[in-house]
Amino acid sequence: MSIKNSNFKVGVYVDVANIYNNGGQRMQYDVLREFACRDGAEPVRLNAYVTYDTARAERDEDYRRGSSSFHSALRDLGYKVIVKEIRWYEDESGKLYGKANADLDLAVDALLQSENLDRVLIASGDGDFVQVVRALQNKGLRVEIIAIENVASRLKQEADMFISGYLIPNLIPVNSRGKYEPSSSEWGELGSRVRGWCYWHSEQGYGFMRFLKTISPDLWITDTRNPESPYMTAFFHDSNLPPSVNPQMLPSRNHFFEFELAKSDRGAGIQAVEIDLVSRS
Repeated sequence: MSIKNSNFKVGVYVDVANIYNNGGQRMQYDVLREFACRDGAEPVRLNAYVTYDTARAERDEDYRRGSSSFHSALRDLGYKVIVKEIRWYEDESGKLYGKANADLDLAVDALLQSENLDRVLIASGDGDFVQVVRALQNKGLRVEIIAIENVASRLKQEADMFISGYLIPNLIPVNSRGKYEPSSSEWGELGSRVRGWCYWHSEQGYGFMRFLKTISPDLWITDTRNPESPYMTAFFHDSNLPPSVNPQMLPSRNHFFEFELAKSDRGAGIQAVEIDLVSRS
C-alpha cells in the first residue's frame, strides 16, 4: 500500500444496518479503516452505529451472542460502537414494525465532531445523509461515501468522492456468492479474483476492465500508463461475459464485475476470465 505522511484527521461513521442490509454482511472493518487512512491520516473518530433488538436477544441466544461478538470485534479494531435499541410499534392494521434512530445519531455526531476533523468518510447509501454531506462540506471538510447496493444517486452526486465497496480490495470478500472456489492468490495477482468495471469496449467483441489493485492515496490517477496509478487493466473477450450482460451496454461505470486474472492470450498483459456481474448501481 502506498502511504503518504499526512496531518489530516479523519472521522469514519458507519451506518452498520444500511451496509449490512445492502450487500455488506461480510464487510471487513479493518480494511475500511485502512482505506479511510490511506494517506497516513489519523483516525480521530471511528464510529459504528448498530441496532439491537433487546426483545429478540431475550429469546434468541444465538442472536445475543452473535451481536455481542460482533460489537467486541469492532471495538478491537478501534471503533466506538453506538448501540441503538430497536423500539417496536403497531400500525393501524395491527402490524408490528421496528424503528431505531441510528441515522439521527450519526448525523448529529458527525456535525458536532467535525470541528476536529479534516475529512469524513460515511459508510452508507442512505439518501437521507445528503444534507449532512452538504453541511460538512460547508464547514470546509472533504466528505467521502462508501456504499455497496441500493445507493441513493443524489448521495453519490453530493459526495466529494463516492466509491463502491465492491471495488476496494478485500473490503468485501470475493466468492461471497459461492460460485467460485476461494483463491490463494492475493488481490491483483494472477489467479486472483478482483472486481472492476468496463471502461472501454469495441464492437469487435472485446474490451478492457479497470480495477483497483491496491489501497492508495492516489485514487485520482486512473490512467494505468502512469506508474503511480494504483489501477490495473485487464483485456476480456465478450464470450467471457455472463449471459445476463449485453455487450452493447458497455462500457459502463454503473456495472461492477468480478473476474479472475489470467495471462492474456494476446501476448503480454492480463486477461479477465470467469466474469460475473455482481452489481448494477
